[in-house]
Amino acid sequence: MKKFISITLIAWSMLATSQVSEFSINIDIPKINVSEYHAPYIATWIENDQGKTVIATSLWYDQQEKWLKDIRQWWRRTGRNQSPPYDGVTGATRRPGMHKLVLQAAEIEQQLLAGNYKLMIEASREVGGREVLSLPFTWPVKTTLTVSAQGEHELGKVTLTISNP
Repeated sequence: MKKFISITLIAWSMLATSQVSEFSINIDIPKINVSEYHAPYIATWIENDQGKTVIATSLWYDQQEKWLKDIRQWWRRTGRNQSPPYDGVTGATRRPGMHKLVLQAAEIEQQLLAGNYKLMIEASREVGGREVLSLPFTWPVKTTLTVSAQGEHELGKVTLTISNP
């Protein structure tokens, strides 16, 4: 009986510490005053502490795939090894403003082992610049975690929120 209770408690504690209710990314795309504005292509992915892509989380681009190579870091790490629809994470480019990307928490949980990770965000704009931000986090989270980074040109403030129920 004691063995059953201890196994049940261990299993329950593992579930309690690993269940995530929300895994979201807020991305601010700043308004840039230029004569020929193009919405940026934006890719997000999670990589481990060795710099290897673990999960490709999103890709915002229009129909012109030829510009995907300009999202250089994403292209080298994961993009060139994929083919459309890029693991079903795609969507249209976004105009300036705040955009919230809510990821499937259950899928994230299944793919991450305990360890240190970085959420990577890369933006590239035709006739514009390119910017990469990195938001480090440790998995699993025990309480709500909020990590932010401030971009300088192509990205504004980017915030990762991971919350437990």
